[in-house]
Amino acid sequence: MRVLVTGGAGFIGSAVAQELSSTGHQVVIIDSLRADVHGDSSPAGIDRRPVPIPSSGELIVADLRDRDAVVAALAGVDAVVHLAAKVGLGVDLDDLEDYVSSNDLGSAVLLRAMARKDIGRLVLAGSMVVYGEGAYTCAEHGPVAPGPRLEGHLSAGRFEPPCPLCGRALAPGLVSEDAAPDPRNGYAATKLHQEHLCAVWARETGGTVAALRFHNVYGPGMPRDTPYAGVAAIFRSALERGAAPTVLEDGCQRRDFVEVSDVARAVAAALVPRGVVQNEPVPAFRAYNIGSGRIGTIGELAALLAVSMDGPAPVITGGYRLGDVRHVTASSERAARELGWRARVSLMDGVRTFADAPMRA
Repeated sequence: MRVLVTGGAGFIGSAVAQELSSTGHQVVIIDSLRADVHGDSSPAGIDRRPVPIPSSGELIVADLRDRDAVVAALAGVDAVVHLAAKVGLGVDLDDLEDYVSSNDLGSAVLLRAMARKDIGRLVLAGSMVVYGEGAYTCAEHGPVAPGPRLEGHLSAGRFEPPCPLCGRALAPGLVSEDAAPDPRNGYAATKLHQEHLCAVWARETGGTVAALRFHNVYGPGMPRDTPYAGVAAIFRSALERGAAPTVLEDGCQRRDFVEVSDVARAVAAALVPRGVVQNEPVPAFRAYNIGSGRIGTIGELAALLAVSMDGPAPVITGGYRLGDVRHVTASSERAARELGWRARVSLMDGVRTFADAPMRA
C-alpha cells in the first residue's frame, strides 16, 4: 500500500515509517518539522531532519493546516497513519491555543481531504491521556472514578487519590478501552477530540479508524531538552549532564512503558482492517490500548536508566505538576486478540538500549 504518515519525521513517526517501509509499504511522510520538536533551522540551512527518510519514502515539509499541501500529499494514497500532534503536558495555558490548532484543526483538515479523496482507512495515534486517572477500586464501593487531585493534598504529600465517596485509599488496576474518558489537561482534551473527529469522519464516509492509545513510549530518537519530551528523555538528558534525574511526587506513579519499535509494529498491524472477531464487519471506530503489559513506576524507570548509564541515583523531590495523574496502566488484550499484536521488548532490555541510543537535539 501507499501510506501517508503524518508526523513521520518525529520520534514515533520515524520508527513507524521505517517499519512500514521494511514490510513492503510505500511511505509518504508529511511533517512540519516544528521547532519545539526538531529544533530551529540555522541560518546556514542545516537540515533538521532527525533520521534518514526510508529509501523508498518521500518527505513533504508542510503543516497539516495547509489544505493544499495535504491534498497533494494524499495523491495515490491507500491509507493514512495520523501521528502529527503537539504532545506533552505543556508549559501553561499559553500553550492551549497551539494544542487545539495543531491537533484538532490539523486533524479536521486531514479528514476533510481524505473524504474528498475517498481514502477509507485511518490509523490514529491516540493516547492513554484520554483516560485521566486509570482504573481504581474501593474496598467498600467497588470500581470508582476519583476526581482531580487537590493542590492542597499534593502540597502535603498526599499523592494517592481517595475514594470520592468515602475518602478511603483506593487500589489501582488496569483500565480498559471502554472506560469513560476523563482528560485532565489541554493536550489530553485535544487527543480525545481527535478521536471524536475521526469517529465522525468514519460514520459519514464509511471509512474505518483504529485509534491506538499509546502508553508511555520511549526509545531511540526521543527529543532531548524540551518541556514537551517524555519522562524517559528528561531523565536521560539529566544523566548525560552528570546530574541525578529528579522524580516528582514519591516516584511510585504507575505507568506502562512501551518501547518505540513495539509501537511501530502495532501501527503496522492496525493498518489492515479486520473484524473484531472472525467474519464480523470491521468496526467504523475501534480503540486499542498499546502498552507493554508490564506495570512499572516512574521511579523504577529513573533508577534503571541511572544504573544503565552509570550515573547518580534518582532524587525523589516530592514536587508535583497539576494535571498529572497518579496511576494509569491498561490492559492491551484487545490489541492482542484483534490485531495479533503484543509487545516484545522488556523494560530492562529497552532501557539498556535507550541508554546508549542516539537522541535528537
